[in-house]
Amino acid sequence: MKTRDGDGLPGADARRAADPPDLRLAGFAVATWLSALGALYWPVAVTVAVAAGAVLTLLALLLGPSRLGPSISVPRSVGPSASGAPVPVDRPPVARRRLRTPRPDHRLWIAVSVLLGLLCGSAAAGARVAVRDAGPVTDLVAGRASVTVELVVRDDPRPVAGSAGRPPLYLVRAQTTWIRPDEGGRIDARLRLLVLATDAGWRPLLPGQRLTATGRLAQPRGGDLHAAVLNTGTAPVLVGEPSWAQRAAGSLRAGLQLACAPLPDEPGGLLPGLVVGDTSRLDPAVEEDFRATGMTHLVAVSGSNVAIVIGLVLLLARWARAGPWLAATACALALVGFVILARPSPSVVRAGTMGAIALIGLATGRPRAALPALGAAVTVLVVYDPGLAGDAGFALSVLATGGLLLLAPGWRDALRRRGTPTWLADALAVPAAAQLACGPVVAGLSGTVSLVAVPANLLAVPAIAPATVLGVGAAVVSPLWPAGAEFAAWLGGWPAWWLVVVARYGARAPAGTLPWLDGVAGGLSLGLLTLVVVRLARRPAVRRLLAVGVAAVVVGALPVRLAAPGWPPSGWVVAACAVGQGDTAVLPIAAGRAVVVDAGPDPAAADRCLRRLGIREVSLLVISHFHADHVAGLDGVLRGRRLGAVVTTAWPEPAAGRDAVELAAATRGVVPRQVAAGWRFAAGQVELTVVGPPEGMSGTRSDPNNNSLVLRARVGGTTMLFTGDAEEEEQRALLERYGPAGVRAELLKVPHHGSVYQDAAFLAAVDPAVALVSVGVDNDYGHPNPALLAMLTRGGARVLRTDVDGDLAVVVGERGLAVVVRGPDHQAR
Repeated sequence: MKTRDGDGLPGADARRAADPPDLRLAGFAVATWLSALGALYWPVAVTVAVAAGAVLTLLALLLGPSRLGPSISVPRSVGPSASGAPVPVDRPPVARRRLRTPRPDHRLWIAVSVLLGLLCGSAAAGARVAVRDAGPVTDLVAGRASVTVELVVRDDPRPVAGSAGRPPLYLVRAQTTWIRPDEGGRIDARLRLLVLATDAGWRPLLPGQRLTATGRLAQPRGGDLHAAVLNTGTAPVLVGEPSWAQRAAGSLRAGLQLACAPLPDEPGGLLPGLVVGDTSRLDPAVEEDFRATGMTHLVAVSGSNVAIVIGLVLLLARWARAGPWLAATACALALVGFVILARPSPSVVRAGTMGAIALIGLATGRPRAALPALGAAVTVLVVYDPGLAGDAGFALSVLATGGLLLLAPGWRDALRRRGTPTWLADALAVPAAAQLACGPVVAGLSGTVSLVAVPANLLAVPAIAPATVLGVGAAVVSPLWPAGAEFAAWLGGWPAWWLVVVARYGARAPAGTLPWLDGVAGGLSLGLLTLVVVRLARRPAVRRLLAVGVAAVVVGALPVRLAAPGWPPSGWVVAACAVGQGDTAVLPIAAGRAVVVDAGPDPAAADRCLRRLGIREVSLLVISHFHADHVAGLDGVLRGRRLGAVVTTAWPEPAAGRDAVELAAATRGVVPRQVAAGWRFAAGQVELTVVGPPEGMSGTRSDPNNNSLVLRARVGGTTMLFTGDAEEEEQRALLERYGPAGVRAELLKVPHHGSVYQDAAFLAAVDPAVALVSVGVDNDYGHPNPALLAMLTRGGARVLRTDVDGDLAVVVGERGLAVVVRGPDHQAR
């Protein structure tokens, strides 16, 4: 008969809930992890000192006085009395004795495990760092030598946005076999290398592929095991073929992408990311929404993906009444197959390990075995690859798994004791525990704390498993049955669409995120606060106090945020968006409608800015010219918004930018129109006139820049001049054509991000009261030019920059123009 305790749980469940967690390997794993992390940044001498100190302390503890437990008294013998009752038997005092029974001192063994972890982590990472910093290669890197290298690709090539006006980059993680400088002999060295390539031939490479490449070495950023960065603009020369496993994985991944091609862009790009971590088609704005709502772990392979696949196999095995060994074999085969499908890169191996750990307790019926397994896995992975110690994805995987094992069961049982249905208790406890555990790392990376992460992940839970399972099915059947793969992908597209919707509306929720310190300080401070709150929340009085405090903040702050959001400020006439090294300006026509001038380089940043401004319709999109820093963010500008019209410069170069604008407009039923000086537009409070270029210009330093559309606008009575990337030649032509009066404006969007290519007479003629510089943080162009900023300031202009001040909004007040600064969000680069 089952018994129940006072809280209403079955007696066995209550006893399991009361069992303390098994943390025997926790100190060992944490010490290994942290010492390896430190060794990635410390000089090798410091790492050696840490390892030596751990050894000496360990010897002192083990060879010192033994730690014995408290004495145990042994009672004197007793014998029967005449009546049968036991009576003491007298013995001489010398016969009395006390025995000491050795008992382990748990504090001693905790200290021993921590010291062993310090030794393991320091030794493993220190040895790799010593190889990384070996003399010959370090000298080549310091001299930025031109070299030929033989490489083995370690992970999928990843496309990243190029700098303004530059081609896209492909980031490839590889390991060298040998390095041969142009001047010198070959150096045999197995070192990790980060390749930054511009040739499209790098895109289809598979992990395990051997190749040779030429390029120039550069310094790595540090904090990992990469010995150098190889910058190359040439195609790789392949040597042999990848392994059969990688070829099979490539075929299945290509089949999944082909099956997802008919789907809409957002779910079609998300589904391969959910299944195999292929984010090549993922909309950057969707990725940004997932990051804002704490769902970013879904857009790449994680332990949860592995757990879903293996859990399905385990469920089927139990349904078929398979024995433990057969079920374990089936799960192992499924794990190997999934790792092959997702590519056995370090991140996928990490996810597979963490996902398998989460199922150990379920498969063996011993849930307490999962925590020691997690500690052992962390130790093994860090010793095998010390670079994981500094990997944010590794930290998120470990913390999420630890949260599920340590926090979720207790929270689930507490909810059940209060009458919550089991399914709902699980659904609430799991995302809350994972989010609380991962919060410090996310805060350190983003500089924000999400308040919508738990509800968003709760809403996402029902869609994750079907999307993953259907996506895996589509990939598996794609080589044999393409139509079946498309059908499975179509079915999987519906839960993927639901995830997109949850992320989109979660990211737009008022007060959905709060600012926080970023970097190590932000992560450590939130982690410390989390530990304090979790510790104190064990007391009922503290829990009630916390609940009242949270309710007070929500009830008090949210209506204020809704009623007076603070951004955009009332009466704004123009906003300059912080989109990185590029331009996006917004002129309001009416509530929710605006003219947008240029799209910037980053879709996510452009979408964020327009979302904050409340823009739902782009009545007119003006593309000043076709460089990437003005057009690459088009998808973000148009995402979820109606488009009225598009006008562009008549200069057709660069062709890639022109084609991107035409394609983006065509998908929304709009044909871009080339306009010249004299074209006008009026809507609401906005009046625009194109004033430049006065005529087509060729043979200049940069013909695309000097054929930028230049706009003279009036918004709410304020005169503005938007100059694109016009340089000295076009500026002089404008001044000659219109004279000082024709170019004068109260507000100037400074040409070409404040570059050195400016005409002083033109700027003096404009004579602005406010000058806005749209520029990216830490850009490598030297923008903005200090001498230019000083000249504008001496002329009486108030100069503001998006890299320093974030989004900028100009308002018209009683005393004239004023500028409201939103502040940087640490994301536009």
